[in-house]
Amino acid sequence: MTTELQTLRDQIDDVDKSILALITKRLALVTQVGEVKSQHGIPIYDPKRETEMLASRRKEAELAGVSPNVIEDILRRLMRESYNSENDKGFKKVYTGQGSIVIIGGNGQMGRLFTRLFTLSGYHVKALGSKTMHQAADVIADAAVVIVTVPINKTEQIISQLPPLPKDCILTDFTSIKQKPLQAMLNQHDGPVVGLHPMFGPDVPNLAKQIIVYCDGRESQKYQWLIEQMRIWGANLYPIAASEHDKCMSFIQALRHFTSFTYGVNLQTEQANLEQLVALSSPIYRLELMMVGRLFAQDPQLYADIIMSSSENVDLIKRYYQRFGEMVQLLEQGDKAGFIEHFNQVTQWFGDYAQRFIKESQSLLKLANDTRP
Repeated sequence: MTTELQTLRDQIDDVDKSILALITKRLALVTQVGEVKSQHGIPIYDPKRETEMLASRRKEAELAGVSPNVIEDILRRLMRESYNSENDKGFKKVYTGQGSIVIIGGNGQMGRLFTRLFTLSGYHVKALGSKTMHQAADVIADAAVVIVTVPINKTEQIISQLPPLPKDCILTDFTSIKQKPLQAMLNQHDGPVVGLHPMFGPDVPNLAKQIIVYCDGRESQKYQWLIEQMRIWGANLYPIAASEHDKCMSFIQALRHFTSFTYGVNLQTEQANLEQLVALSSPIYRLELMMVGRLFAQDPQLYADIIMSSSENVDLIKRYYQRFGEMVQLLEQGDKAGFIEHFNQVTQWFGDYAQRFIKESQSLLKLANDTRP
């Protein structure tokens, strides 16, 4: 039995080596694709091509008696690596005029990410920080774009202290709230203004499929090249009014982060045994615990600023607190019928999204289980 098993394992090892050789060949082809895209200004992410390719491979897998989901999982992982390879080849420079890219907060993590992207696209990038802001007038004198990416609580102050910008210079910011910073930029600069919000952290390897929100400020025709440059980097650009953006962020960021914060405080106060929670967790709870733990591995000042950035956020959280209390009353009263009624109302409100989210979450649950020690 041992000899037979070893023979089979040796054959599997040979197949694995063949798979590795094919992956190496595929990545080499992807490198060539990246060079062509760079020359012609084609975005690294092509959703139509990706969808069609995955659909074809799934059909072929099914005909071959292989699970289509297995092939899709493999290909998606390869595509993530492919986007990294394409990213390293640089990008076409959209802007044909003169001028540099000035990033205020350029030495921060997000500033460094965009410095790298602009540099890969052939732009001259300058950074300003707290120790060099006294040089701002000289640094900004030839700017084509000025980007403000500093902590939320300093953004408006920094904008108000900017020296006069060149007439056609684009003024923008990366703040996670938009109404107040956008108004501050409009007050400070008479030229083109747009508010940007990258919906990702600075640790992303590339911008493929990443969302960047943009809120119109002034002279949209003059900042369209900047939007197009980000599309070439692979990002999905989503236009929205600043007021609507901030309403959405109250749910996406403020309420979500506060809920995770409160849950973490409760775990700590109750002295829950984290080692046991991890050992006993289902994949879905493991994901939830990961998201809570992720919050507490980051800068508390950042999350305090996000949650407390507006009175609207506080009002929303207070309403959530009230509803939480109402749901607790159902439990105290043993009102199972009331619980089920609320459950069904929310199910109806979610509509088709409920089933969609079940499907989308399945791959995340598999990944959470795969990474379990």
